[in-house]
Amino acid sequence: MRKLNLPDGLHIRPSRPSDRPFLEQLHHATREDLQLIQGEKELIESVIEMQFKAQNQGYGDQFPNAMYFIIEKHHEAIGKATLDFGHNEIRLLDIAFLPQARRHGFGKAIIQSFQMAATQACAPLSLTVLKDNLAAQRLYLSLGFRVDSFQEPYYFMAWYPPTQRVMSAG
Repeated sequence: MRKLNLPDGLHIRPSRPSDRPFLEQLHHATREDLQLIQGEKELIESVIEMQFKAQNQGYGDQFPNAMYFIIEKHHEAIGKATLDFGHNEIRLLDIAFLPQARRHGFGKAIIQSFQMAATQACAPLSLTVLKDNLAAQRLYLSLGFRVDSFQEPYYFMAWYPPTQRVMSAG
């Protein structure tokens, strides 16, 4: 992947083993649903930790060539992205931001940079989004993604580089 064109101070880099504490913190912050479980704090924390391990294992099993990235703003970790570079597509498997880094346009900028990389690779950029995640759906639609299919509870969406749009419309 060539150098990404990102706004001032925003940077994406490969994840390192030393990022694990941040990734655990980020996972915890994105699992508001699990934090609503009635029960002892230790039980809830263990469920969140099991989900973190299961998610990472699942990506590794299903997408062995996936690449893991840390998103930084002025050298401070604010999010992550996981991409799989396949033969026919680039798949955005996961993108997440700390709560304080949301709604600042960082996700849009990162996805637009991935769209530029997909254009350079002449490959579509695809992703799945929960049907209940309306904010993410609006963002993806505003960036030119379209819904290709639905399999409960996810929409499969794809964005095609300009050179492929004519072919994909047919």
